[in-house]
Amino acid sequence: MMILAGLGNPEPKYLRNRHNVGFMAMDIIAAAWSAGPWRKRFKGLCAELTVSTASGPKKLLLLKPQTFYNNSGNCVAEAANFFKVAPEHVVVFHDELDLDPGKFRLKTGGGAAGNNGIKSVTQQLGPDFRRGRIGIGHPGDRNRVTDYVLSDFDKHDEPWLIDLLDAIADSIDLLASGDFDAFQTRVTHKAPAP
Repeated sequence: MMILAGLGNPEPKYLRNRHNVGFMAMDIIAAAWSAGPWRKRFKGLCAELTVSTASGPKKLLLLKPQTFYNNSGNCVAEAANFFKVAPEHVVVFHDELDLDPGKFRLKTGGGAAGNNGIKSVTQQLGPDFRRGRIGIGHPGDRNRVTDYVLSDFDKHDEPWLIDLLDAIADSIDLLASGDFDAFQTRVTHKAPAP
């Protein structure tokens, strides 16, 4: 089994925030692959699905922590411990200030770079999980970061955002099969950054 966790905040007022792009990715994946219903479990919402890959069917657990962004590690670790999933089989999708809007990078390990959600997951699982970094760009001034990530995507962001989330969902079979380079390549080619 592989766990795909999207970071975000659970209240409706945060629904379209840049900080909730991880939740958005989980919702698009769930819809594209006909995941089971969302259920409350592990201090979050989870849905299961099975993906057909070249090496056979692979089971995935989609996870949206309901512990608020900065405490996401509690939920992710609880699910990983329950299913005995090693950190290298956990992929956390999150907003990334250090990537231009529409860029995507899959990375294993590393520091939190000021992202408190990633810091929380690292504290609970260690650094060896994968990160699906969804570029949202930087507001240009570090004092504006909090307001920026907690604000909604602009109307002009919608085309690249929809394309990128669809490309991620369309490529989940490669991620599930462990072909991480091919996953990164397909996402990048299906959704070139604006």
